[in-house]
Amino acid sequence: MLTTPTTRRFILTEQQVWLLITAMVILLQFSALFVPILEPDGALYAGIAKTMVLKHDYWNLYADGHDWLDKPHFPFWMAAISFQLFGIHTWSYKLPAILFLLMGAWYTYRFALLLYDEKVARWAVCILLTAEHLVISNNDVRAEPYLTGLIIAAVYHFYKRGILLGAVFTACAIMTKGLFALVPVCAAIGGQMLFTRNWKELLHLRWLLALLLIAVFITPELYALYRQFDQHPEKTVFGTTGVSGLRFFFWDSQFGRFMNTGPIKGSGDPFFFFHTLLWAFLPWSVMLYAAVIIFIKNWKQQKEYYCICAALATFALFSLSRFQLPHYLNIIFPFFAILTAQYILSLHSSKGLKFFRITQYTIIILLAVGAVLIDLLYKPAMHYAWLLLAASLCLLYLLLHYWLDKSTKQAVFYRTISISILLNLYLNTILYPDMMQYQSGSTAAVYANTYLPGRSIGFYYANSYAFDFYLEAPVLRPDSAMPGVVFTTPEGTAALQQQGYTCTVLKSFPHFYVSKLDLPFVRKVTRAGALGERQLVAVKK
Repeated sequence: MLTTPTTRRFILTEQQVWLLITAMVILLQFSALFVPILEPDGALYAGIAKTMVLKHDYWNLYADGHDWLDKPHFPFWMAAISFQLFGIHTWSYKLPAILFLLMGAWYTYRFALLLYDEKVARWAVCILLTAEHLVISNNDVRAEPYLTGLIIAAVYHFYKRGILLGAVFTACAIMTKGLFALVPVCAAIGGQMLFTRNWKELLHLRWLLALLLIAVFITPELYALYRQFDQHPEKTVFGTTGVSGLRFFFWDSQFGRFMNTGPIKGSGDPFFFFHTLLWAFLPWSVMLYAAVIIFIKNWKQQKEYYCICAALATFALFSLSRFQLPHYLNIIFPFFAILTAQYILSLHSSKGLKFFRITQYTIIILLAVGAVLIDLLYKPAMHYAWLLLAASLCLLYLLLHYWLDKSTKQAVFYRTISISILLNLYLNTILYPDMMQYQSGSTAAVYANTYLPGRSIGFYYANSYAFDFYLEAPVLRPDSAMPGVVFTTPEGTAALQQQGYTCTVLKSFPHFYVSKLDLPFVRKVTRAGALGERQLVAVKK
């Protein structure tokens, strides 16, 4: 009797699907590597690191041609090392930050694996690397990608009782953001011991040793601050003299901001991060809120308290602070990701699975509709490249439909990731590159490098950290003698002409702060009215 060979359907295992998707989300982090650095903070930090390299001075921080006292040195040292190795470029500024973030993803995986199991660890990595504000922060690089990696690494090593490495990572975190970087680390370790009543471990001498090692390892930062400021009380900082860099580091930059008594002030809202998290942790924010609520509801039955204590203590601190910015939350995203992954994988009842499916498919639809609306409103030059990304998404959806049962948690999970990949590829490869033509500082610097190579240019009535970073020549400040070419506004040009200067506009550039988007700018039909103007002007007396 003849047998007919059956056609076997090619099915990937869940691990193989995870490896494929994880490779994609890792590559996603590099998708904005060549997009010009956003103003103000990203370009400011890049300019400080550039000045370090050009001056061969790694102890003093300078911005706007003056001593700069705000953030600690570690991110600038990392960027400066990258500049030394690869040259001063957009991508060489962003690269070390992305690598630190990926280090954080690795430690998130290792920590979740120790606390729970392999599947929670895998899903936590995917959740972390698709959290919206984390991906955005790889384009608008500040201190947070470094902190995200350093803090989860410190907690992991302290959990493993690796006091030396734990202290090293904690010290680097302090040298990135200040003493408040201790909060998630201490809350994670201390909270676990407190709620498990492990008093013997809590009072162990190893923690005193850890504090001593941290104090030793932050001495480069303390030396740099003392050398630049405390040894020179004659320097004018924040409009006054006699400013102590050490006092600023230990008090004003942290507690001063928290209580709004320092030289840098803000205005806080206790509910700011509650609604910020709704978009910053997309497409997982609803699941995160549910995870936290269920965790607290079943508090006594939990197997670990590291993640919830680190996350909630830091979240509460930031909510009570008078100085708040959305990217502050990024540093606790690894803990959020573990909590969210554990919660999703714990859903087994039909009611729980239905909640997960409806919530995530609703978010998928909203994100897809939102992306299409943005594209239709903005109409980027690469408008039709969106179709290629949409085709890629359809292909990925078909593959996931082929590999996975559409009703399973895995299918919903990986489809949510696929929409996040599509959305952020659109932002990083189509939308933001097009918007950057309106960041006048970077576009003017590129023009000057081409048509005025090596020419020193001054600021007048205008300032741009992007221009400072991208110009391949010295930038002259307003307190210098009037240079031959200035970067200015139309009002600045008129003022120079009233002073008797002959002004020739070499090139005009549309101007908008891309990091502060609003509807009039996003809508193509109203964009012209939302734009300012910057000019490169040749000046003669």
